[in-house]
Amino acid sequence: MLAELSEDAATGEIAGIYAEIRRLWAVPYVSSLQRHLATKPGWLEWSWAALSPAFLSGQAQSAGWRVAADLPLPTMAPIEPWNFGLETDDLRQVAQVCAGFVRVAPVNLMFAGLLRHLLAGERPQGGGWLGDGGPNGDWQPPEALPALPAMVDPALADADTRAALLQLGTEVDGAPFVPGLYRILARWPGYFAHLAQVLAPLFTAPGTDAARAALLSGVDGAVAELFAELPPLPENVMPDAAEIPAILAALDTYRRTSPEMVIFGRLIADASK
Repeated sequence: MLAELSEDAATGEIAGIYAEIRRLWAVPYVSSLQRHLATKPGWLEWSWAALSPAFLSGQAQSAGWRVAADLPLPTMAPIEPWNFGLETDDLRQVAQVCAGFVRVAPVNLMFAGLLRHLLAGERPQGGGWLGDGGPNGDWQPPEALPALPAMVDPALADADTRAALLQLGTEVDGAPFVPGLYRILARWPGYFAHLAQVLAPLFTAPGTDAARAALLSGVDGAVAELFAELPPLPENVMPDAAEIPAILAALDTYRRTSPEMVIFGRLIADASK
């Protein structure tokens, strides 16, 4: 798995950034994208100093959620969760898990897209936004979703569950990366094994390709508009530029997996009702 700085281990400025991300993304956790960036000295702090006005103002979140809201989705057959031992409370948790990733993934795509412009050497010169001063600004995030169940560690899972997780994962720098949506749903092994079988052919289905392309196109357009409005960077030095190729590789991974979180998160929630 990608290296991460856990929320429990975060201190100082990083802990403060994590708290802002939880508040502004309106979820009870920080995504692995930012947790991974935090392992590279100075990079999360520099990135947040540069990009936070787009999120404090709500511009980035609103744009990402708007693009994701009307995606054309592929077809997925209904699932009968009770056949896999799920009960009412389990179904409630599945719905909350899916809702969390559907909410977070478009915002992470906005974050990654804006950061990619910085890594390409572009520097914003915009005027920012009114009301981007934080908790007392004009924009307020929606109510945060409830805490999610713990993720399953693939290394500690039984052989069948681990195989299903890796089937739905990808590879970054020779190491496996399994998105959090799947790692949480794997806590219901029989249900998750069925999901893995159902989802695998959808990865390359025409309907999935169309939804993915629509989401990325919409996000890219919104990112370009927002980047032009970002204020100039604070007077702090970019961290070690030698990290840029590895950061870009991580951003490429999230560009592949984040659309899945939106598309499959919505499909799973609808199919499991």
